[in-house]
Order: sequence, then C-alpha cells, then structure tokens
Amino acid sequence: MKSSTRFLAFAPVLALAVLGMTACGRKSDSGASANGSSGPVEIKFLHKWPQPVNMAYFEGVVKAFETANPNIKIKMEAVADEPIKDKLRVLMGSDSQPDIYFSWSGEFAKKFVSSSNAFDLTEALNADPGWKDSIMKAGLEPFTFNNKNYGIPLRINGKFFVYNKTLFAKYKLSEPQTWDQFMSTCETLKKNGVVPIAFGNITPWAACHYLTGLNQKWVPQEVREKDYDPKNGEFTDPGYIKALQYFKNLNDKGYFNKGVNSTEHNMMVETFAQGKQAMMYVELEEFQDVNTKMAGKPWGFFPLPSIENAPGNQKFLTGAPDGFMVSAKTKHPQEAIAFLKFLTNKENSAKLVSTLGWPSPVIGAVNSSNAPDFLVKGMEAIQKAEGMALWLDTDINIKISDIYLPDLQELLNGKKTPQQIMKEVQDAARQVASETK
Repeated sequence: MKSSTRFLAFAPVLALAVLGMTACGRKSDSGASANGSSGPVEIKFLHKWPQPVNMAYFEGVVKAFETANPNIKIKMEAVADEPIKDKLRVLMGSDSQPDIYFSWSGEFAKKFVSSSNAFDLTEALNADPGWKDSIMKAGLEPFTFNNKNYGIPLRINGKFFVYNKTLFAKYKLSEPQTWDQFMSTCETLKKNGVVPIAFGNITPWAACHYLTGLNQKWVPQEVREKDYDPKNGEFTDPGYIKALQYFKNLNDKGYFNKGVNSTEHNMMVETFAQGKQAMMYVELEEFQDVNTKMAGKPWGFFPLPSIENAPGNQKFLTGAPDGFMVSAKTKHPQEAIAFLKFLTNKENSAKLVSTLGWPSPVIGAVNSSNAPDFLVKGMEAIQKAEGMALWLDTDINIKISDIYLPDLQELLNGKKTPQQIMKEVQDAARQVASETK
C-alpha cells in the first residue's frame, strides 16, 4: 500500500442525515416506510467482539443510534475472531448476509469485492467530505480496490515489541534499532537466565505476524505485492526463505520460551507481566492490557528492527486497519451507511479509545486528553511509518494461508525446513493462480 505518513487534516463530521439521502426506508404519511413495510427498517450488524466489555461499548452505540433514528433497528450479532472467518464464508454464499459485516483489510476484504458481496462505498464517501476526510488515509487505503472504496475502518493497529524496562536496565540494554542489535539483546538476556521473548503460537496467527514483517523486510516491495495478488503469485524470491530462516533462528537459539506451539498468546501476556520474559510481540490494541497487567512496573516498546542490507522496505510497520463492509445484497444501503457514519464519528471513536483502549483511525480520536501516553505514542509510530505491511494471513489468498500458517508451527517443531515450506506455498500459489485467471 502507499505511504501512511501523510494523514488528511481533520474536518468536522457532518451532521447525520439518515433518510434525506434517499426514499429508501423513509416514512410515508401513513406511517409505513417507503419500501412498503410497516415499522422500522432492520439492519443486521455482525462484528467479532463478543467479550462483555466490548459488547457494552457496541450496545451503547446501537442504543444511541436507535434513539436518534427510531425508524431504524440494529440487530447485532458478535462472533469471536476465529469462528467469524468460517461464518463469513458460509454467509457470503447465501442470501442471508448481514447488512453490515466485519472484515479485515487487504486480500480478506478483496475476496468479498471479487465475489460481488461488497457494496461500493465510494459515492457515499465522496458525497460527505467531512466523513471521508476525518479518516486517516492509512485506514481507508487497505479497503480500496481499483480506486473504489469498499470498507470503513473501525480500528488501526500496529505490531510492536513491548519490553520490561527494569530487566533492560539491569543488563544495561537499550531499544535495538537493527536486527543485529536485537539478536545481541536476546543473547545477553539468555546468558543471564532470562527468557528473551514470550511467545504463544497455539494458533499460528502469532507466528504469521512475525513473518509478515520479515517478508516485508526481505522481499522487494514490488515482488511481494505481485506475489500476494492471487492471479500472479509465485513466491520464488529467495527473501521468503530468508524470512523463515530468521524466524526459525529465534526459536533455535532458545530466545522463545519452550513449548510455543502449545501455549496461548494471552497466557504469555500474563507471564511477561510477571517479569518471566523480557519482551513480547503484541498489537497496539493490546497495550492497555499490558499496562494493566504490569501494574505500574515500567515498560516500553519498539518496532520490529530493520535488517541491514536486506532488499525489502525497512521502514514499513506490521499492522493494518480492520472495520466494516456493507453487503451488496442489502435492501437498505443508505440506512447501513448512516449507521457506519454514526459508529465512526469522532465522538464515538473517542469513546472507543477511552473505554476500550483501541486505536482509532479517525483523526483526533486518539489524543492526550482521552488516551494514555503509550497509546498516543503508538499512534505516532504508525503515522511515522512509510506504510504498513498488512497481516499475512489476511493479505494473501486463503488457500495459500491455509498452507503457510500451519507450516509455521511445523517449522518451529523442526519437522519442515524453510525450503519445504516455500515449495508447498509455491504449489498452492500456482493452483490459486490457475483458478483465478
């Protein structure tokens, strides 16, 4: 994707005009809606955050929207991170799609566009510059295909190593800027009996996040973009093998804790906070949880270090926005768009930041008055990056990721080599290309 450093200046979000845009869903004099039905229009809304604290936030937004718009009823459903992938695949092959549904950006979103399941939001955004200009380019671009926008970001995320400042100070360590410095830091910690990196990979998206950044650093940008396109993927560049070797090396040298493939990511957040490991690779949205569990103990963060003389882009940050798309089969596009405008206005986005600690791509939503210093600095780091390397598992075709991700566990188990893995990935890519063309 293009550079994420130039964010648009904020323009206030225009007042919500739900039904003035179209006759669809507008009440007639008789009390019936213009589409012939009686009662409020129902919008089905699917997201991936069923946890009680998260549901409380969304329930509050839904209630406020319905109070302001009594002619629209939001029917909300939440399905957890992994199950929602299967649910979306089933729903997109049916006529019972939700009007608004969660999606990761990149290839994950693109497949909904390619299968004619995504409503083109370009006209709606262009018709309301206040809404469009309030959202960072880095949030909108990964949902843009063929110069058309199909998604509205709710969050924007980056991946960083958090580290225990007390342990770093004890062994006279500083934040590593290069990979060699990073490896030296790990070695110093290990020699002093400290596990350098907490890592739980029972679900291999955790390993995938490492490889996302390593692929970005080892493979030239134009090659990687070509390979991630399902029509053209070859994955023959030697940088892919180098990326796997660098990742494997962290495990082989004992810089991870033991039993990574049988360990939950969330469990490692706990043990990191207890001071049992010195570093952990986490998302910006997890900073709040890390800070809570650290209970006042000092910690800092830094991005995946650059690799000297590697041919990829060293100034990209691993991460991506995620958000919502509107079904192309919806009977109520304007009402669905109106809810998305409300959900992503500055007020609700600021509440997202202050109540859940999630980084919002709405300009000005994260600030020193409503967010802790670590979240403000994390957003600044995203802003300074030249661009974002989108999560590998959502930026490549699912048939390829279904090979790639489980193989990362096999790599850590010592059962497959980088060369064997890339051979399988190349075979899958050829199959996908033949089916796509």
